[in-house]
Amino acid sequence: MSKISNRMPLIDALKAVAALLVLLNHYSSYGPLAQAAREAFPATFGWFFEYGRMAVQVFLVIAGFLAARGLSAEGQALGASPLPLIWKRYLRLAIPYLAAIGLAIMAAAIADQWLDDEAIPARATLSQWLAHAFLLHNVLGFDALSAGVWYIAIDFQLFALMAILLWSGRRRLVAPAFVLGMALASLFWFNRDASWDNWAIYFFGSYGLGAAAWWASDRRQMSSWLGVIATVAIAALIVDFRLRILLALMVALLLGFGRRTGLLEQWPNARPLAFLGQISYSIFLVHFPVLLVANGLYAKFEFESTLSAMIGLVLAWAASIGAATLFYRWIESPAASQRITSGLSSLSAALWMQSRRVLRRTRRLARRAVLGRA
Repeated sequence: MSKISNRMPLIDALKAVAALLVLLNHYSSYGPLAQAAREAFPATFGWFFEYGRMAVQVFLVIAGFLAARGLSAEGQALGASPLPLIWKRYLRLAIPYLAAIGLAIMAAAIADQWLDDEAIPARATLSQWLAHAFLLHNVLGFDALSAGVWYIAIDFQLFALMAILLWSGRRRLVAPAFVLGMALASLFWFNRDASWDNWAIYFFGSYGLGAAAWWASDRRQMSSWLGVIATVAIAALIVDFRLRILLALMVALLLGFGRRTGLLEQWPNARPLAFLGQISYSIFLVHFPVLLVANGLYAKFEFESTLSAMIGLVLAWAASIGAATLFYRWIESPAASQRITSGLSSLSAALWMQSRRVLRRTRRLARRAVLGRA
């Protein structure tokens, strides 16, 4: 197999476009700024409101593609326990995610002083925060503290499920068959029932299409294998047409052909897209707190004109990119994440040692008290 490159401009570009579409979807959905924009430009902002969320499918397919690359690049089973890999994935997602939740809580408290709107989350409770910390808020029925955070929980579930399936197979080809079988179950059954949308199994069809694209693009008969993938997905669409699955199929085929032809690592050669793709997770995390503050300021100064609303949205968009840039540098980037993880590990070790000292001292005092009474 050819050497795997760390740079994939095509994936960067797809992530950049998808992140901006999600941002525009939320900017068309929440607060008086969104309402003013939809009234002024109903077709444009109505489209973002209705279809912008479909961009999540791009992230799902890319996540499956990269998970197959990282966990089972040649279709092999996981030989060791998947738990360390799952924990590593949790830390990768949770450190920036929890920092962004903190920003969202502060932004909600600020915006709540100026604006009465259902887009502003209620004051967080301890149980609600803990549910978010363990990525269980949707499962346990807690209101989200920020827009789009359901995706982070689903991403973690998907990775964990795929790692467990690859470990359960224990043999080459058998393990990927487990993953693809789960993807088929999702495409033909679970994804057709919205009651499963708090669980990975609902989204595993798109995730599995991404994984299948990685494995298929490494075979000599690549076109035949991608043809099989397309045929199966089209059959699922015939059974029950879903635009989101059609988009997922198109992205999976693009990634598969892109990897085989070399476009994945060569095109498009556009630095802005590469940069936005690199910080796309940070954009996803911080744009909603920025939007809350922007809506609060819009209400505080009692702006009403269409021009002021559009200027507010443009400034909020620019502020989101700027905030995401700083957030990536100080929180999300591998170097920053490693510093934070090391700091948390040192703090945990220090607290553990201190608690042991306190426990030993308490035991000694208790023993002396017993001997004194005796």
